[in-house]
Amino acid sequence: MKAAIFREVGQPLEIENISISKPGPREVLVRTAAAGVCHSDLHFIEGLYPAQTPMVLGHESAGIVEQVGSDVTYVKPGDHVITCLSVFCGHCEQCLTGHMSLCSSAEVRRDQDEEPRLAQEGTLVNQFANLSSFAEQMLIHEHALVKIREDMPLDRAALLGCAVTTGVGSVFHTAAVEPGSTVAVIGCGGVGLSCINGAAIAGAGRIIAIDMVDSKLAMAKEFGATDIVNGSNGDAVQQVIELTGGGVQYSFEAIGLKQTAEDAFNMLRAGGAATIIGMIPVGTKIELMGAAFLQERKIQGSFMGSNRFRIDMPRFIDFYLQGKLHLDQMISKRIQLEQINEAFADMKTGALARSVIVFD
Repeated sequence: MKAAIFREVGQPLEIENISISKPGPREVLVRTAAAGVCHSDLHFIEGLYPAQTPMVLGHESAGIVEQVGSDVTYVKPGDHVITCLSVFCGHCEQCLTGHMSLCSSAEVRRDQDEEPRLAQEGTLVNQFANLSSFAEQMLIHEHALVKIREDMPLDRAALLGCAVTTGVGSVFHTAAVEPGSTVAVIGCGGVGLSCINGAAIAGAGRIIAIDMVDSKLAMAKEFGATDIVNGSNGDAVQQVIELTGGGVQYSFEAIGLKQTAEDAFNMLRAGGAATIIGMIPVGTKIELMGAAFLQERKIQGSFMGSNRFRIDMPRFIDFYLQGKLHLDQMISKRIQLEQINEAFADMKTGALARSVIVFD
């Protein structure tokens, strides 16, 4: 099968042929229908996060089941599915206490002495996030997917695999935004727009979108923003404080930078909570004024929207089909696998929300 191979930091991905194993007892072979090109993948390409190469990247995807392992009963060939990188075992402490997105059990991967899921001429090709969706097929653990209704378009369903679940989930689950509250979202890419959309669905009274690209701020209004702040026109924190008369109750950082993480905290009013959903590079430290904690201001992280994806994603699909979740507008380009490096180049300009690879 064709796949986009990541071989060296800072270098373009290479489209090559690799082999894929047959499903083990609890594995599922999925024909990839669509895969979103996410900024998280770019972090690994640029070396901001470590990776074992060669590797097939990609983690935001949807497809159709082709084959299942002997112990799999949840799905069957022909089922439409969305994948999720927060694969869960179902019985560790994190899973049993309702924190499935934090499961790190090794049993969802193949052991080193087993045949690798992906290979090229007998040599291991590493799997990214237990998925590797920049390929024509995926071989994954049964707990890395959710079955969905067949009237859901798969190119839009793919977005639920990361951007939407991360953004909307952080609003619903991590921060638990209350109706009528004030919200600020820093960064209006796919995750930030999903966060804005989630805040609107949650009933936030005022939603302030912050970015430095006017076209993305215009898009943010379509997703539910009531106010926009262009960070290139002055101190974004001060602008938010002036707009709200003292700061917001909830802020979300959806870029992954030291400065914007600090800004998210500093634009809070007393008792407010800042949630960091962007991937801040490894080794980066953020600095906050200790006295601010006397006002009961909080800062917290969120991984994949603290999701319960087999519950959440079908609900998000219902939101989309009811016109509440704006997935159509989020797709800036539909491309072929061979155009993947162009998609990352577009991403670096900051002008697009999401490119989605559509497989034949």
